[in-house]
Amino acid sequence: MEAIQVFQRAVDDPGGYLKTIKAERKIIGYCCTYTPEEIIFAAGAHPVRLFGTKGKIHRADAHLQAYSCSLVRGVLEDALAGNLESLDGMVFPHTCDSIQRLSDIWRLNIASTWHNDVVLPVKLNTESAQEYLLDVLKKFRRELEAWSGAPLDDAALHEAIVTYNRLRALLKRVYELKSVSPGIISGRAVNAMIKGAMIMDRRAAIGHLEGLVRTLETATGQTPRREAKRTILAGSICNHPEIYDIVENAGADVVWDELCTGSRFFEGPIDEDGDPLAAIARRYMNRMNCPAKHKDLRSRGETLVRMAQDHAAGGVIFLNFKFCEPHAFDYPYLKEMLQARGVPSLLLEIDQELPASGQLATRIEAFIETM
Repeated sequence: MEAIQVFQRAVDDPGGYLKTIKAERKIIGYCCTYTPEEIIFAAGAHPVRLFGTKGKIHRADAHLQAYSCSLVRGVLEDALAGNLESLDGMVFPHTCDSIQRLSDIWRLNIASTWHNDVVLPVKLNTESAQEYLLDVLKKFRRELEAWSGAPLDDAALHEAIVTYNRLRALLKRVYELKSVSPGIISGRAVNAMIKGAMIMDRRAAIGHLEGLVRTLETATGQTPRREAKRTILAGSICNHPEIYDIVENAGADVVWDELCTGSRFFEGPIDEDGDPLAAIARRYMNRMNCPAKHKDLRSRGETLVRMAQDHAAGGVIFLNFKFCEPHAFDYPYLKEMLQARGVPSLLLEIDQELPASGQLATRIEAFIETM
C-alpha cells in the first residue's frame, strides 16, 4: 500500500523528512505522549516524536549510566551526534525520572535549541490536579508565544484540536478494521503508520490515512480469513517491528495494543466546544494513563482486561524497556489481574537491540501455544 510506504519512509529517515518541513516552520521535538503537541501545532510549529538512535550508543555514556533506559540514551545519542540539527526546540513533560534527567542534561549540553519543561501533575484523579494541569498548559502557551514572537489565539487552538481529533480517529479506525479482519494489514505496517504519523506533517498524515482507511474498508470481508490466535501488546514504545513478524509467523495476530506508540497516542478525543485549553487538559486527564501517572490502583489493569475482552485476545505480550522502573513496578499487578480473568501474559524485556531472533521466536511461539 502506497500510504504505508509513505509512513515507512518517514520512519526510516526522519531527518530527511524534517528537512522538507524546516523551510516552512520551526520544529519541536518530544519523546512522550503527555507532550501537549496540539498547542505546539497551534503555534505554527511542527511537533515530532523522537524514538532514539538506530546506531550504537557511546556519546551518551558520558552523561548517562548504562542502566538508563535505551530510549533516553538513544535520544541523547542522536542529539550529541548532530542527528537532530533540524530541531528548533525540545519539550520535556514531567513523566519518569529518566526523562527529567534527560531534560537537565539537554539544557546543559544542547544549548542551541529552545528548551521547555512541562511539569504535569503525577496524580490525575482530583479536581485540583485538573486545575493545576490547566495552569501548566496556560504557562506553556505563554512561553510558546514568547519564543515564537506571535500570539496564539483560541481559533488556532480550536483548529489544532479538530486536526488532532481527525488524525486520532483515523488511526483508531485502522486499529478497529485490523481487529475485525487481522489479515488486511500487517502489524509491521501498523507500527510504521502510527510512528510515521508522529513524525510527518499532521495534515499530510491525515490525507494518507484517509486513503488507507478507504482501502482497508474495501478489503474488509474480501480478505481471506486468517485462522490465527489473537494477542495484545502492552508497554511503552515498540521500536522493533520484527516483533510483529515473529508473532505473525508463530500463528497469532496483534489485534490491539496499550503502547504509547499505539492506542495511548490516539485514544480520547478532545471536546471541540468551549475553552480549548480546558478541553486539552481534560483529554490528558481522562485518557488511559501510563505508569508514570496515577489514577487509582486498578485502572491500568482494568484497561488491559477490557482490551482483551473487547478484542477477543487470548493473551498479552508486555514489551518493557530494560531499566524502566515505572513499567517494572506495574507489571506484577497487571499480570495478576489478567491471570485472574484467564488471560495469560508474557514479559519481554527489550533494549536498543533485540535478543537473538531464534531465542525470541522460541519464547513467543511457546507463549502462543498456551493461549
